[in-house]
Amino acid sequence: MPRLGFACMYRHPHRSHSVKELETIERVFNTRTTTLRWLSSASAEAARGKLLELLQHNLDAQLRLIDYVATLPCALHMLRLSSDLLPLYSHRDVAAFYQAADVQAELQPRFAAIGQRAREADIRLSFHPGQYCVLGSDRPEVVEASLAEFEYHADMIRMMGYGQQFQDFKCNVHIAGRLGAEGVRAVWPRLSQVARNVITFENDEKTYGVDDCLGLADLAPVVLDIHHAWIHENDYVARSDPRLPRIIDSWRGVRPVMHYSQPPERLQELGFTAQQKLEIPALLEAVNKRDLYGHSNLMWNDWTNRYALQFVDAFDIMFEAKHKNLATLEFYQRYMADPLSPAQASC
Repeated sequence: MPRLGFACMYRHPHRSHSVKELETIERVFNTRTTTLRWLSSASAEAARGKLLELLQHNLDAQLRLIDYVATLPCALHMLRLSSDLLPLYSHRDVAAFYQAADVQAELQPRFAAIGQRAREADIRLSFHPGQYCVLGSDRPEVVEASLAEFEYHADMIRMMGYGQQFQDFKCNVHIAGRLGAEGVRAVWPRLSQVARNVITFENDEKTYGVDDCLGLADLAPVVLDIHHAWIHENDYVARSDPRLPRIIDSWRGVRPVMHYSQPPERLQELGFTAQQKLEIPALLEAVNKRDLYGHSNLMWNDWTNRYALQFVDAFDIMFEAKHKNLATLEFYQRYMADPLSPAQASC
């Protein structure tokens, strides 16, 4: 059964509410964070209280978000969790707080409940550490910080009861850094077993494309991002592309995940319609290539949607759109909500 997922945040479907009402509704599903600057300026007691309040809110919110996903059609049982669940966890000035026995006693049952609920509802979970997780950097201090950041995600995955076998959870990164794949290989032995079980590598739109990721397929699965590939290669990856079987094989029997996004809706103001195929040469006559990097609010271009649908036989699809669950739900209702479709099958 194909699955469609969304990333990290909840958007309330009834947009007719006031901004304040929407913020109130959405706050209970979404994470909050703080800054190192604020923590450094506060008293030790205030900083500790703030972090404790944030972790409690964030883990409760994430459990509510999973409960929401569990109410959706089975084809939508896929969710990327927020990396901000435990603010500044990997920072050396804050790490001791999270390792304290009383805080661990707070964290472990909460994470265990999240993992248990996701398994009960058959929801496929993932993380995506941010742009500062650069395992292929040529700067040792960046590598150390990146390893700490990835292991932060591995710790959360472990507490949820995942990471015990290959790809029971997906934690996705870009290759990134001047050393690229060579740098990743150099740090690979330093990753924990949980980290190695869950890591995946995704192609980006600027530097390290699909072929670079396939160069690491002996280590970890390749996440194909068809939007990034379109920009990087100036063309769409065809469903018949000979690289696709290699990407699928890199998952070693686990159903592969691909990422899907579209450029912003403002292209319609420049004359590009929802029905037309978006071609890079024509677009570059109207915009800078960098303008194509951003994500749309919803999946507005019908041609690209139908192109993406070619892949659902073999891939689960993580949607990267600003309106999060609303984009995924709209796509599902428009293209896949057929009573005779496998996507309607019982979980």
